[in-house]
Amino acid sequence: MSVVDQPLILGENLSLEPFPQQHPDASSSTILIVGGGVTGLINAWVLLDRGYHVTVVSKEWASFTDQQRLTSQIAGALWEFPPAVCGQHTDILSLKKSKHWCMVAYDIWAAIASNASLAALAGVQMRASNFFFPCPIEDLPAQHHKMKEIANSGVHGFSRSAESIHKHGIDPRYGAVDAYEHLAPVIDTDRSKNKNSSAALQPTSILNCTGLSALSLAGDKTCYPLRGALIRVVNDGTDFPKVESSLAITADAAQDNEIVFIVPRNDNILLIGGVAQPGRWDLDLTLESPEIKRMRTRAEAFLPSLKHARLDPEYPIAQGLRPAREKNIRVERELRTRTVDLHGEPTEEASRLIHDYGHGGSGWSLSFGCAADVANLVEDVLHNLPASRMKGPEKAAVEDTRLATVSEQSGPIRARL
Repeated sequence: MSVVDQPLILGENLSLEPFPQQHPDASSSTILIVGGGVTGLINAWVLLDRGYHVTVVSKEWASFTDQQRLTSQIAGALWEFPPAVCGQHTDILSLKKSKHWCMVAYDIWAAIASNASLAALAGVQMRASNFFFPCPIEDLPAQHHKMKEIANSGVHGFSRSAESIHKHGIDPRYGAVDAYEHLAPVIDTDRSKNKNSSAALQPTSILNCTGLSALSLAGDKTCYPLRGALIRVVNDGTDFPKVESSLAITADAAQDNEIVFIVPRNDNILLIGGVAQPGRWDLDLTLESPEIKRMRTRAEAFLPSLKHARLDPEYPIAQGLRPAREKNIRVERELRTRTVDLHGEPTEEASRLIHDYGHGGSGWSLSFGCAADVANLVEDVLHNLPASRMKGPEKAAVEDTRLATVSEQSGPIRARL
């Protein structure tokens, strides 16, 4: 948690141009980011636009071959209001924080989608996102509450109507009787490009965006994999009517907790899912694996036109390990005091290590919101403020003495009351 509260504002401290909003100079601080997935690269984007030198290191980068790709790269990348379809992040702290984070990201992805040239370059579009239920939504209290929150959140195009069941060709025998929809960003992750980082200097702060590797790097035993998989089929209108909208049945509304997750990409590829298997580290699923065959069977029962779908010849099945964490997503500074400096000399100062991991399947949805909080935590480091544990909005008050310290050290930077 940071005492700095500088919001992320497009055009002020976040640029969609191919160069930083604020160029660093020789005196600018340097940030080292460990991790090259969506979380690490979006953080790099935000920090570059605030005038920092940024270096990103990673053991793996996005690739465009038929070999295993990064989880961030093969993700469905459909923006979702929490909790996501696969159902993780249901603890109070994560839900409260994520509802803010996701709306920050929503506005920025929507801004990119509204610019035709940027949307084409980044592969971002606003598409109708539909959610279906086997009973009136009022009979599912958690989903009813979520629907009302979405309707009041500021998302575009919200409407509730069972007519969408017939509109999208959903088989009524599957049991869908109620539905709502809204516009949501969909990101073609194989086309998305983030800004390159600059050359490294001695880092002022280190940002841990390593996802599952935080299990060893940060010694966080609460991290675990949530294995996922998607079937990729050709969606060019030749074999079945082209699917233009996202279609989903959430985990708590699905039979046996097996979800339906259908997402069109902008390159005539349709993603069919999904699978959410906690604790599974192996990436050995094939089209003949029982869970994959069940996944396709229920998608075809839900949307019968998919029985005629052709597999993507280049990459028919995508699988990856979502970086999940027990309890909440971690966006906070390391709480331990640093006892040696970068040269190995004894010292006594607050840690300069910042964590941003544990997003599960919501990395794209929460990306910019988490990065905004991280940028504020970096400001805490630069002003030598003590670290504090991540807290929910209802516990965000801080002591008057600490607020006075921020005011004295950081001038006009606003503290959160």
